[in-house]
Amino acid sequence: MTSIRGRRVTTDSRHWLHSGWASALSLLLASPLALLLLIHPAAMLDANGHYSHSLLMLVMLGVAGGFVHGVGFVPLAWYWRALFGPLLAWPLLLLGYGLLYQAQFS
Repeated sequence: MTSIRGRRVTTDSRHWLHSGWASALSLLLASPLALLLLIHPAAMLDANGHYSHSLLMLVMLGVAGGFVHGVGFVPLAWYWRALFGPLLAWPLLLLGYGLLYQAQFS
């Protein structure tokens, strides 16, 4: 256990959210979606040729959280931990895959 800015910080990663498989899952969910949004964003267009910008902002937050958690970074502040943690990132990433499915098959 170490101390950073007067706070006790542990590097104990026995919690299941910080295990190797959880980090790998975050990276595996975030990487293809990030590449798709960067290389071929038109794949996310709906049947009318429009984006849902509000939902895509949430998806990008999920992608950021997936990368932050996937590389093993754990923020010190609770609000950053909640914002970029897997409990928020995974549902937002699944939302992104749902939007992609809906755009491709409807």
